[in-house]
Amino acid sequence: MVLHVPDANHPPHSARPVEAVLFDFHGTLAQVEDPLTWVIAAAAACGRELDRGKATILADRLLTAGRAGGPLPHRVPPQLAEHWADRDLYAHSHRAAYTGLAATVHTDVEGLADALYDRLLTPDGWLPYPDTEPTLRKLRDAGIKIAVVSNVGFDIRPHFAAWGLDTLVDAFVLSLEVGRTKPDPAIFLRACGMLGVDPERTLMVGDTPADAGAVNAGCAVLVLPAAEAGRSNGLGATLSLTGCA
Repeated sequence: MVLHVPDANHPPHSARPVEAVLFDFHGTLAQVEDPLTWVIAAAAACGRELDRGKATILADRLLTAGRAGGPLPHRVPPQLAEHWADRDLYAHSHRAAYTGLAATVHTDVEGLADALYDRLLTPDGWLPYPDTEPTLRKLRDAGIKIAVVSNVGFDIRPHFAAWGLDTLVDAFVLSLEVGRTKPDPAIFLRACGMLGVDPERTLMVGDTPADAGAVNAGCAVLVLPAAEAGRSNGLGATLSLTGCA
């Protein structure tokens, strides 16, 4: 766990009470389903039943190629470079980039690349972390405003609605909609503006250096390690920093 503050001698959670928390989505509030489930479910949507051994091999190859919500690809083919660069700004580029990467893996399952991508668009393809709901609810009950700030090429609001978490979030600030991506300070400032709070009274919680870019917008930042789906990632530490523990 790493805490970044604009002025380390005057942490905002002590000198300036936190009035709002900005959360990253992937790796912070939720995680994509495990690779094996992902491949088996996508193949089933294509009318194919894969045995565990074949699905495991295929999942490993797809992860190497590059999975949305997973590790970055080892190599992006030249024909996908433009879509890859724009993947968090345009829905068509996001789909084209990840279906294109999946298509580089040989498979005899027709339509698998699209089916794999479509899992990403459904709440079933993700799992909220165990601490997500209780953390959001305690912050909400304490009167602290909440926004989700995400570099993402599709609308994640339906996921939160399906999980019963939408009523705990005051604003969604998505790169796809605002035309800015983390670590650009502008996306964090947009979030603060939507919530009506000063950056100096705002805490950003994420899991990557891009999330830490909120320091340049004047926010304090808590960086947590991403955990596998279903495992706690320490999100409850947010409550201590906001005085809600």
